[in-house]
Amino acid sequence: MPNGSLSYHVNTKVIEIHKDEKWVSCADGSTVPYDVLVLATGSDALLPRHTPGHDAKGVFVYRTIDDLQKLIAFAQTKQGTTGTVVGGGLLGLEAAKAMMDLEDFGQVKLIERNRWVLSRQLDGDAGGMVVDQVRELGLDVLLSKRVGKINVDDENNVNGVTFEDGETMECSCICFAIGIRARDELARKAGIKCADRGGGGISIDNNLQTSLPDIYAIGECASWENSTFGLIGPGVEMADVLAFNLTQAKAHSPRTFQRPDLSTKLKLLGVEVASFGDFFADRDGPKELPVKRHGDKKHTESTVESKDRVRNLTEGPAPPPVKALTYKDPFQQVYKKYLFTLDGKYLLGGMMIGDTKDYIKLVPMVKNKKPLDSPPSELIIGKTNGDDDTSDLADDTQICSCHNVLKGDITKSVKDGTCKSVGDVKSCTKAGTGCGGCMPLVQTIFNKTMASMGQEVKNHLCPHFEYSRADLYHIVYVRKLNSFSKIMSECGREPDSTGCEACKPAIASILASVYNKHIIDSSRRGLQDTNDRFLANIQRNGTFSVIPRVAGGEITPDRLIIIGTVAKKYNLYTKITGGQRIDMFGARKGDLLAIWQELIDGGMESGHAYAKSLRTVKSCVGTTWCRFGIGDSVGMAVRLEERYKSLRSPHKIKGGVSGCVRECAEAQNKDFGLIATEKGFNVFVGGNGGATPRHSELLAKDVPPDDVVPILDRYLAFYIRTADKLQRTARWIENLPGGIMYLRDVVLEDKLGICADLEKQMGELVSSYFCEWTETLKNPERRKLFSQFANTDASLEGVEAVKDRAQDRPAYWPAESATEDFRGHQWSNTTWQPIIEASKFEDIPTGSSNSIKRGDTQLAIFKIKGKFYTTQQMCPHKRAFALSDGLIGDDSPKDKLWVSCPFHKRNFELKGSNAGMCGNDASVNIATFETEARGDGWVYVKLPSVEELDALLGTERWKVKANETGDPFRKMDEKLSLKGLGGRRGVSHLEGGRGEKGKAGAILGGEEKEVGGMEW
Repeated sequence: MPNGSLSYHVNTKVIEIHKDEKWVSCADGSTVPYDVLVLATGSDALLPRHTPGHDAKGVFVYRTIDDLQKLIAFAQTKQGTTGTVVGGGLLGLEAAKAMMDLEDFGQVKLIERNRWVLSRQLDGDAGGMVVDQVRELGLDVLLSKRVGKINVDDENNVNGVTFEDGETMECSCICFAIGIRARDELARKAGIKCADRGGGGISIDNNLQTSLPDIYAIGECASWENSTFGLIGPGVEMADVLAFNLTQAKAHSPRTFQRPDLSTKLKLLGVEVASFGDFFADRDGPKELPVKRHGDKKHTESTVESKDRVRNLTEGPAPPPVKALTYKDPFQQVYKKYLFTLDGKYLLGGMMIGDTKDYIKLVPMVKNKKPLDSPPSELIIGKTNGDDDTSDLADDTQICSCHNVLKGDITKSVKDGTCKSVGDVKSCTKAGTGCGGCMPLVQTIFNKTMASMGQEVKNHLCPHFEYSRADLYHIVYVRKLNSFSKIMSECGREPDSTGCEACKPAIASILASVYNKHIIDSSRRGLQDTNDRFLANIQRNGTFSVIPRVAGGEITPDRLIIIGTVAKKYNLYTKITGGQRIDMFGARKGDLLAIWQELIDGGMESGHAYAKSLRTVKSCVGTTWCRFGIGDSVGMAVRLEERYKSLRSPHKIKGGVSGCVRECAEAQNKDFGLIATEKGFNVFVGGNGGATPRHSELLAKDVPPDDVVPILDRYLAFYIRTADKLQRTARWIENLPGGIMYLRDVVLEDKLGICADLEKQMGELVSSYFCEWTETLKNPERRKLFSQFANTDASLEGVEAVKDRAQDRPAYWPAESATEDFRGHQWSNTTWQPIIEASKFEDIPTGSSNSIKRGDTQLAIFKIKGKFYTTQQMCPHKRAFALSDGLIGDDSPKDKLWVSCPFHKRNFELKGSNAGMCGNDASVNIATFETEARGDGWVYVKLPSVEELDALLGTERWKVKANETGDPFRKMDEKLSLKGLGGRRGVSHLEGGRGEKGKAGAILGGEEKEVGGMEW
């Protein structure tokens, strides 16, 4: 903080605000100018000045240290007499306890005008129990009594009280603890609007601003929605909101003051008392409820309101939409009352006497507004079924087929203390560092093993967020956070963090699921894994696959011609996928634009095979052609795929539609599947293949075609909202409380009252569809992203091509990694060299990167938070040249920064003494180079000569060659006499037939007149 920027004036009373001149005058004659004025004048204890005798000797309030010192001194002069407290609230009970602790008074009495104490926090049953307990402790409590007059002697000393009912009581001292009165006189004098009812107070809005510009009020002097707050929590919350808005609102979205949490937990006279959340929701009605949309669709809102008014007049108002669960133990003096929504899914608030240990657990449940994952009764009496959830997998079950990791390997590493996180498991066992398909199972095994050891298992997204994926989704959805920086600022542990390879794709998916904006625009591109970053699946040689959409597996001959022409022109390896599409492999990054230009020009669009989204809706031909079909499976599949195409979700989604029970489309192992019946379609959900196959379950039976979409809309939207990161629908349904039965209640019976909202959300997403490749081709800035190097149009190949069954494929990866000590290599000489213009990097929170060609060497340059870092482009694990496309991660407290290889998530550090080390595979490391941006607009890197650099890092040296690995089918082919043919001859079975090459050549050469010939 600059010198002189903070000053203060103590023992100086402000007597007037000059709002037009913007300065205040003080009692000592000084003046202080202001740009922004914050009033935090507090409150005074309320003294009933209308009560005769209020100014007598022996009348006190319980507010300041000075008040207490005066009370202590007075009590010493009244040994053995009766001391009285007026007010049975929190402060009154504290005052009574203090007077009892003085041990000067012979007796202490408490006067409360209501029928029980703590009437602002407790109901009659709870308050009555507190009364019984404090009476047992020696406090005499008088209920339903109001002081009408304070009796005094001739010298104006207190000698008793007369109640409004005429009864009298002797006492020598009265301490009033009946509330506060806001100190708003300064504001009233300045013409600032103040509340006239209750305890007064300076009126403020949700921004804490008063009725005058640049003047704010916080704390006990402030009146928000005609309420003042005598607890410290709301005051601190007001200060936090205002401080943030005054100092950081230019860089972040302003905050607003919300209804404060009035939860309290105290020990009064030895009695444990707590209230939390909306603790009077059953008496006064809930202040707010989870968003639900009930009601008959045939009735308009005004009609329903009209009926409600009539019912109120004839039957009285409806009871609050709340149910209470109460436990009362008069023997242990324990009372608990928890309030829930009518369906029992949300905890609204409650109160506790005697046993308050669950307070710390219940308050967050109310604040977070999360649906309960257990019956309400378990919050009081605990689980009735003590059976543990155990896995039936044996220890010798293979979990990770890429690295042959068994279940026992994982559990052993956790139990012996070697691994304390899933990241540790990946580092120690290599599970999940291959294709990554086993990670959900690895996570489950880790969680269950930790739980069996009594260890806490946190379902946080990653170390940067203390939220699960579902929690974060709801925060983004409710608060309308629309960028990574806003999400990190408001939800992250470190507001300025760059994130990591775990949280970035999850946040990218959430943003796409909520807003559906183009994923490769600058604010979102740095969140995407390489597949999404280039709108294509990266393959092991650094090239990409291209898959246009083939809805329902239905394709015309014209589209087949277009696909075949593109594949032949760009020498792409082609294969039919399991989802009834055509996959074209081997597309260079620089060719992707031209390839998609031709496909889209031919009426096709992105198949989103690169995304965690809907892939395909597979179909049989059904009644379109099949003599057994009883439903139009192709028609339904096409309609469903067209509706949900591009829908981003926690994991990929696959669908299927079969025209009869013969199930040729395998609909019952899909995330959603339909099987035609005589009455419509049976709808199945939650199936998948993969590492842990699961048969789907019946959600709805004999659904008419026009009702299929609303059901799937609800199902998919609910999955998107509540599933965990990278959780398929199969595991999601297994983890739902009640499984498929619960899902039916939610989706079909609207148990949570959210079906209308789910349908609305899905409708908005569907209507926002656009083809990502079409919009990329239209945008010059997006087109610039598709080049191998940022400093040249040249290209380099990292894997040798092999001819296999008449098509080119990349050579097999070698079994071993490159274990060269790149990090420790000693260069003979290095000099600063200008490599690339700094303008080619973006200043974005997620980091920006480019790949560079220098000689035969490929380098990766990163810009993160204004600083530049350079490494080799090759990841030594599989010798893949791809590090510039990796996600950036950081750990701010430990000052660590890394890049995660997009292939198998090897994390290489970028800064500090450990730069170049791999954080999760000690067998590999990379070379790093000093880098800086200079005033001439260029990025300089400290490099050795081109010859020396190429000698260590040249592409040709590390290119994967065909002769490095053997042919896995050599023995099989020799045995079956298929050597050199790979199981396919490619020749015509007709005598004199042209064969594959000859026939295609004739068509392309125009010799086939029936189709008009084709020309390149």
